[in-house]
This record gives sequence, structure tokens and C-alpha cells, in this order.
Amino acid sequence: MAAEIQQNRSIRQPTFHSYVKWDGVSAPPALKAHGLLLLLTMLPTIVHVPYSLSVILHAAMTVYVGSWRSVKAEPPQESMSHKDAMKFPIVGSCVLFGLFLLFKYLPKWLVNTLLSSYITLLGAFAINAVALPFVTRLFPEHLQNKGVKLPSIPVIPLLIKEPIPIELSIPELALCVPSLSLGVWYAYTKNWLANNALGISFSVLGIEQVSLGSVSTATILLCGLFVYDIFWVFCTPVMVNVAKNFEAPIKLLFPRGPLRAMAGTKPNFAMLGLGDIVIPGLFVALMLRYDVDHSFKTTYFQSVFWGYVGGLGTTIFVMNYFKAAQPALLYIVPAVLLTVAAHAVLRGELSQVWKYQEDHAAENEAADQQAIAV
Repeated sequence: MAAEIQQNRSIRQPTFHSYVKWDGVSAPPALKAHGLLLLLTMLPTIVHVPYSLSVILHAAMTVYVGSWRSVKAEPPQESMSHKDAMKFPIVGSCVLFGLFLLFKYLPKWLVNTLLSSYITLLGAFAINAVALPFVTRLFPEHLQNKGVKLPSIPVIPLLIKEPIPIELSIPELALCVPSLSLGVWYAYTKNWLANNALGISFSVLGIEQVSLGSVSTATILLCGLFVYDIFWVFCTPVMVNVAKNFEAPIKLLFPRGPLRAMAGTKPNFAMLGLGDIVIPGLFVALMLRYDVDHSFKTTYFQSVFWGYVGGLGTTIFVMNYFKAAQPALLYIVPAVLLTVAAHAVLRGELSQVWKYQEDHAAENEAADQQAIAV
């Protein structure tokens, strides 16, 4: 009997070889989570959802969906090195302060028109990429990979040195109409629902396609942005000013009251920046891939995911208690790093987790070192 129980346990235990990584084309993993995220996005139009709960649920499900989509047979398209992680807060600070100066010395409508138009266009392509695996299945197999050549992007002085050819598959071309329509809807109305659709697509795609490469790189990035967030929120009015003035899908909006009650009045929304979703989401996704690479014999994904939820929940609580904007990474960064560290210490795997590096990141680092040596 004991042998039979042990055998059943071994059958239920997933292994690296039995887990088929997503190919990026077929139906993505976590289908129920995708459906729940879509439902959450639409729910406030039907029934009032307390904004504190809505913020946590939207952010958590976005991170969950993006993390599972990142577990692919092919490594993420972009990977971050230690050097990139150290520069990121500095570059981010320069961009943030630059936006602050633009809003201070140029007409607000001009800055928003130029920047939001570009970001909205990118958001439409993000929606296309997120929805593509679902739409591709609706087409016959012989049309799924058939390419259609479109006019090339022409040369633009100082921006584009040579024409860029554009070729889309039939499913991608079919998705252009609804995704671009959503982008146009947002551009003309600044509707909060269209804003959230674009912002969630940005977030899911970012978590899916970017890798932090290693736990040490992730720690450097998170610690740097921990300081960045505290400084720009508590020590200056810059970040809050930019967030309120920048009308682009770089944040999620949550109605503070029933939509019917806000009809005919100035809308009142709570905000959550996409950086507070994507940056910790990249670390959560990294730990999920760690579990996959270790045959799911570890459960760091569960620890870091609930650490993220707890950190975000703490942010909302403190914000409501003090009635003031809070740097979310002040609470999220310690929550995700400490939950992973505590979990690793309890399992006696702290050194192993700290040294974890994805294969493609190791290859890139070796190539960089070889280039420096040459």
C-alpha cells in the first residue's frame, strides 16, 4: 500500500520533461486567469467594485498572466545585465525629470498629443500581440503563418535611417482593426476603460518578453528602484505631477465610486503606475521559471506572488490611512525579496537561489566578457 501511495505521488508530481513550455503561438497557459483578468477589466462597468480591491486584483492577475506567458520554449526576447540594472534607475530618473520639465514649460496639450499618440500606437500593437494566440486558432492552418507584405515605414531624418519593411500574418492583420480602433478610441476620448486595456496589454507583454536574467540582477534592479521610488515621491513633487498630467496609458485607473454616481461630474480615479506591476512582475516571472527549471520541486513562485500581493495591499492600506500618495515599490520590493529570501533560508537553498541564472543570460554575459577581452 505504501508503495502504491508513493507511486501515485510520483505520477502527480510534474517534472521538467512532462511540462511542455509554451510555444508562443498556441493557446497560452493560465487560460482561466486570462478570462478572469478580462472579467475584472469589464466588471466596474456593470457593478461597483471598491477601488482598493480592484487595484490589488487587477495588478495580481496581470502579474500572474504575464508570468505564465513568460514560460516559453524560446527564451524572452530581451534580457537585462547587471550593468543595465544599475543604470536603469538613473535613466528612469532622467526621463521622469525630463517629462516634468516638458509639462512645466510647454503646453500640456502639446506634450500629451505628441507622447500619448506614440504610446497609444505602441499599446495597439501590444493588444495585438497579447490577443494573437487566441485569434490564430480561429484561422485555418494554411492561413495562420501566411504573410502579407505592407508598405515599408519610410526614412525619417534623425529617427529612421533606412526603410523598415512590414510583414504581418493573416491573424495579425485581422487583429489590427480592433486593436487600432481601441487605440483611436482612447486617443479621442481618454476613456478609462480603453486606458486600462492598453495598460494591461503593455504590462502582460512586458513581463512575458523581458527577462531579468538572474536573481542577482533582479535584486540590483529592485533595490535601485526602491530608492528611486522613495526619492521621487517623498522628496519631490515630480512623480505625482507627471502622473496627474501625463494623459497616456502608463497607469491603470480605478473608479473611486459607482460610475453612475460620477456621471455628469469630474471623474475621480485611483491610479497605479505600470512600473509597479511590470518591475516586480519580472521578478515573479523569473521565480516561476526557476520552479519550472527545477521540475516544480520548489514553490518560490507561490511565495513571491503572495509577497507581491501583500506588498501591494500594504501600499493601499497606508495610502488610505494617511490620505496621501505612496511609492508602491517602498512596500512591494521588501515584500517580494524577503519572501523569496526567507523561503530559500528555510529550505537551505539561499546560495543556490542567489546564483540562479537563466541559460540565455549566461550566454549573453559570456559573449560580453569575450567582447571586452578582445
